[in-house]
Amino acid sequence: MKIFPVKESPSWIGQDSSDCHHGQDFGGPCELGSLCSGEAGHCEEDAFQKQIGFQVLEAYARYHRPDFERFFSKDFVLGLLQQGYGQLDRKDPATIDYIHCCLRLLISCPSVLEIFSVIQVEVLRMVCERPEPALCAHLSTVLSDFVQCIPRDKSGVLFCQQLVRTISYFHCFASQERELREYVGQVTKVSTLLQNIWKADPATLLPSLQEVFSIISSTDPSFDPSIALASLVQHIPVQMITVLIKSLTTDHNVKDASMTKALCRMIDWLSWPLAQHVDTWVIALLKGLAAVQKFTILIDVTLLKIELVFSRLWYPIVRQGALSVLSHMLLSFQHSPEAFHLVVPHVVHLVQSLRTDGLHSSKAFLLQFTELIHCMMYQYSGFPDLYDHILEAIKDLPKPGEEKIKLVLNQSAWTSQSNSFASGPLRLVGKSETGKTGLVNLGNTCFLNSIIQTLFMATDFRRHVLSLHLNGSNPLMKKLQLLFAFLAHTQRAAYAPKNFLEASRPPWFNVGSQQDCSEYLRFLLDRLHEEEKTLQVLESVKPKVAPPVNTSSKDPQAQNPPDNCEDSSLSPDEMKPENDGRTLIERTFGGKLITGIRCMQCNCISEKEEPFTDLSLAFCPSASQGSPQPEGPSEEPKVLCQGSVNGGSETPEAASAKAPASNVQFVPVTNEPALSVPDLVNYFLAPEILDEENAYFCEKCSSLQRAERTMKVVSAPEYLILTLLRFSYDAKCHVRRKILDNVTIPPLMRLPVHAPLMPTQCSSCTSSPLQVDSPESSENLAKKLKPSQKDEEEEEKEGAVGAEQIHKGGEMSVQSVPYVLSSVVMHSGMSSESGHYYSYGHNINGADGAQHPANHFALREDLENGHPDGGLSTCSALSIPPERGVALPNSGQEARDWLLFNDSRVTFTSFQSVQNITNRFPKDTAYVLMYRKQNVNGGLMANGMRLSVEPPLQKELLDAIIKDNKLYLQEQELNARTQALQAPSSSCSFRPNGSDDNNPPGSCGPSGGGGGGGGFNTISRLVF
Repeated sequence: MKIFPVKESPSWIGQDSSDCHHGQDFGGPCELGSLCSGEAGHCEEDAFQKQIGFQVLEAYARYHRPDFERFFSKDFVLGLLQQGYGQLDRKDPATIDYIHCCLRLLISCPSVLEIFSVIQVEVLRMVCERPEPALCAHLSTVLSDFVQCIPRDKSGVLFCQQLVRTISYFHCFASQERELREYVGQVTKVSTLLQNIWKADPATLLPSLQEVFSIISSTDPSFDPSIALASLVQHIPVQMITVLIKSLTTDHNVKDASMTKALCRMIDWLSWPLAQHVDTWVIALLKGLAAVQKFTILIDVTLLKIELVFSRLWYPIVRQGALSVLSHMLLSFQHSPEAFHLVVPHVVHLVQSLRTDGLHSSKAFLLQFTELIHCMMYQYSGFPDLYDHILEAIKDLPKPGEEKIKLVLNQSAWTSQSNSFASGPLRLVGKSETGKTGLVNLGNTCFLNSIIQTLFMATDFRRHVLSLHLNGSNPLMKKLQLLFAFLAHTQRAAYAPKNFLEASRPPWFNVGSQQDCSEYLRFLLDRLHEEEKTLQVLESVKPKVAPPVNTSSKDPQAQNPPDNCEDSSLSPDEMKPENDGRTLIERTFGGKLITGIRCMQCNCISEKEEPFTDLSLAFCPSASQGSPQPEGPSEEPKVLCQGSVNGGSETPEAASAKAPASNVQFVPVTNEPALSVPDLVNYFLAPEILDEENAYFCEKCSSLQRAERTMKVVSAPEYLILTLLRFSYDAKCHVRRKILDNVTIPPLMRLPVHAPLMPTQCSSCTSSPLQVDSPESSENLAKKLKPSQKDEEEEEKEGAVGAEQIHKGGEMSVQSVPYVLSSVVMHSGMSSESGHYYSYGHNINGADGAQHPANHFALREDLENGHPDGGLSTCSALSIPPERGVALPNSGQEARDWLLFNDSRVTFTSFQSVQNITNRFPKDTAYVLMYRKQNVNGGLMANGMRLSVEPPLQKELLDAIIKDNKLYLQEQELNARTQALQAPSSSCSFRPNGSDDNNPPGSCGPSGGGGGGGGFNTISRLVF
């Protein structure tokens, strides 16, 4: 049989490799025939030629094996790969197909080994020439079928790297779907070859990935790598993510510009249709950069690429991965609304498209997308003009709960990302899991920190302060507003209140010295009150045209009031009727007391009404001292304490001379039944006999007479502040001492409020005295001085329904007003000149700031059953069944109901910890308590002082926070880089020992504010 030389049979060269498998054309005979003949119009003829050529070639190899071996030699293969054949170029895919077919026919011959060695060298040269996708795909098919042709060892590593770089040069300029599919198929063949090589030789994987990063991080403006590199991602083992990302983010040789380019190009990969895990790698790199504080890169990339990522949501094939990346980018970009507002204009159009595209997957995707949008609108409220049309478009779709939104936002912030990639000094403290912000201790400033956190946790007060529209006329309130805004929205784990400290520190407070937090609280509230009162006076002398303009709008979000109304300290929504000139402090913390003195000779009563913002509660002498005292001396402290109300005289211990720390004494805790807060309130309000040295001068009798003094609350404040007078001056021993008695703090309490039924004549005698029997009063006083369980049970039986009113003598009606505990300021130490303050705050979760459901249930149940724990005329605690969820010691929900604020450190805790702190640590005692009034009306909260939601941030506040957040991210990044260059022995930010006077647990020294307010001692002692 005559054998045709290869030169006479060009149709053989055009043979497709898959013909050797199946005896039929692969990829369409038209295309391959055109490649061989150069004419697209002869498709049928070319296909016929290819089929005949394959049959002749197969017969030649089968029946004339020796001749075929001599014909298909290594020299012939080398010539084909280096020079081509005739008009057929060496880079024509048909050349590779012909070699593929001949290798199939020659596989059993020994001479094929020489051909393999030639191909190993030639394929490395070919990939270095950056072949086109088609040729590369055909070459990959040959190498996949004949792995003996793949270069080995070092050449194998080099081959993988060059093949990766070749992929980066792939580009498809086709617009037809058929051509696009063909291009994607070609790229897939090449990436599959690399996957097989990596599996067979794992040593080639890491160099290949390093080559990928080298390509995508290139800053050469003339080179734009192909997104076809995305096809490699799905073949990288997912378990290598942590190692690779750590290697990238901690490599100091990688410049920021290169990392930015790499991240941008990885985000571009989201457009590759068949790639898997691209979103996983992108998010992992974003988290890795956040963990090592590379915030500048994250900000730049997010703002540059957020719109592109959003545009990928329109394409179902890449939609899910794009949403994952978009969600992470938006939720982590919490220092500014800039990124979210870039995509806001496109949200409604996408929602409409998802509703109407008819795809089954679009419905579930729409729910995920709207949940993301709700989270972002919650994070950046205050833009109704941008969000109204979005809310209208998604109004019928489910909305996530507030707690879920807060959890998602807290977990997603850059500053909350796990920094497991960093080690040693690179580990920086992020915001705590509570989502709350601590306050940096600026040097014995825990007195300020504890009070500010207490006021911040007063939900209604905080919301009103943030909703005020202020200008320079309210310097202190404006600084408080800014401080509250930072506590609510800063990215910092702890904020340094330097400006507010300078503005609010009393003149007599020495810088750097420990101070009394109760004294500071009174001064602060008084300053805020006087500041607003002054503005009201100035406003009253202005023309009367201003008030109508200021009150015409009921929109609390109005951000541009007229110039003539800007001096007002209240927003339009908060303005009361013109005849109510109370300040915000008065409306929030202000109450009224009536002090009455009844002459026991003529029964004439003199009454005086006094305002108060806090009640200073003295300890009963018999309960706070180790041995009983004579009646006279025992009553003296009570006389002083009854006058120590804001609006009356100062507290005695504040005015007393300060004794040296060495003379500090403490009172041993006795075995008597523990006092409770209601006991102290009742002692404060109990009738008191004025006799002998304290005898009262009666104007009617014109002589000193024995008299009874009473105090009654006639107006209950929204927030009841109680100060326990633990620091007193002992005139006998000339020392200041601290009363360490444990005081039970009830979560719910009732305060007796006396409502006058007729006008009260202050500071004057009346002809219709109160008909109160003195012996009965004395008996009640005796009961209140030493409360017992039996007395409490008797009072329960005598109590009436809390909301009902009873009348005494036709003058006063008594209403029992319920209060729920909001905050507790603790003092740790032995004197007011030393120690440490920290505070507990009730973590109110509801949007309206309502109390815990169990508390609400207890109030309603108490009202319905008419069985309060005490009579209406006395203060009493409300007991809550344990099954209601308030006092469960191990309840997961209860463990997050309370927060512990210890300077920079904020942690979750439980109410049980609040109640047991003094039992565990005797020097840690409750000092200032804040209770929030609860008005129950049909199960709903009803009070004009209450704002139902957090007010949107005004532009000025938002701009300040955005600016500081950017500064903070830059600081974190700079700190991370600086610490990375330091020696491993560099000092840690936590100090094991505080530097406070007397070394109290929980340091107040200048070092206390950095990492947690008191070093390791504070952490170990105060977190339960």
